[in-house]
Amino acid sequence: VIVNMTPYDAPPPQEAPPRGAPLIDGFGRTVSYLRVSVTDRCDLRCVYCMAEHMTFLPKAEVLTLEELDRLASTFVALGTRKLRITGGEPLVRKGVMGLIESLSRHLRSGALDELTLTTNGTRLSEFAGDLARFGVRRINVSMDTLKPDLFRKLTRGGDLSKVIAGIDAALAAGIAVKINAVALKDDNAAELPDLIAWAHARGCDATLIEAMPLGEIEIDRTDQFLSLKDVRLDLESFWTLTDIDHATGGPARYVRVAETGGRLGFITPLSHNFCETCNRVRLTCTGTLHTCLGREDASDLRAVIRGGADDAGLIDAIRLAVDAKPQGHDFHIVRHAAPAVARHMSTTGV
Repeated sequence: VIVNMTPYDAPPPQEAPPRGAPLIDGFGRTVSYLRVSVTDRCDLRCVYCMAEHMTFLPKAEVLTLEELDRLASTFVALGTRKLRITGGEPLVRKGVMGLIESLSRHLRSGALDELTLTTNGTRLSEFAGDLARFGVRRINVSMDTLKPDLFRKLTRGGDLSKVIAGIDAALAAGIAVKINAVALKDDNAAELPDLIAWAHARGCDATLIEAMPLGEIEIDRTDQFLSLKDVRLDLESFWTLTDIDHATGGPARYVRVAETGGRLGFITPLSHNFCETCNRVRLTCTGTLHTCLGREDASDLRAVIRGGADDAGLIDAIRLAVDAKPQGHDFHIVRHAAPAVARHMSTTGV
């Protein structure tokens, strides 16, 4: 049974380390966006993301809420302006609402511009009100289809009605929702226009994502991959798409759809990578810092903090990792080839 802490169980706020110079990597890019995975666990088993029978991490390897708070707060002190809480599914982590409440102090102080969340939406009905109260103004919900049977198939047992109810609860709480959908050639390709129109009719943005070669799964991703260049060409055969300058701090490139009035984003790690402007790093629930989604780089910050490092020592470790951030990834999906990165999406916290 998964039980989340109520707000008064929030971990005690950690003392913020002294504010330091911004994080700038070896290619001159300023790192201002941290994605924090709070768990590798999820209540769904999406076919492109996870193996059907996953082996999850033992509790001792997962950072405590206090450790997550300390690490995230150190990044804020080093110029991070956006924190995204991810998983797995973050809302299944015991106590995650307490962590979000604690981190919201950086919003109140003005040190942080945005505290946000990526979720599968299954538990949003329960937590939307608290998320809004703690300063979360915008969330991403992963939803690849409007067909209940296909949703159940893609998620290996998920209930679409729970996700839609969660989206409605978030909107009612005043939280802006963006629908994220992975484009899958043989599953949802024909349905993407309906999904986009559905999102826009609810006042939600929509973003399409190319399937990425992360982690071993049972099926060959070459059977699923769909280039968003081709998707855009198809959409432009019946919709008017106009490029716009809208940006949320992430990798999506946005257009306005004249016929629906809504915004549509494209995340294209394979057909058109976005490395030249990358401002992001990812912290896993085990304290591993990945400075590139598509590389096997890793810096063990858990060992640093559990080894007794003071704030200065932790800051030095973070700077060393960010300085080595690679120039970019080189994703390819090749039939029967090993994935570009062995770790699963749910472990990395994308």
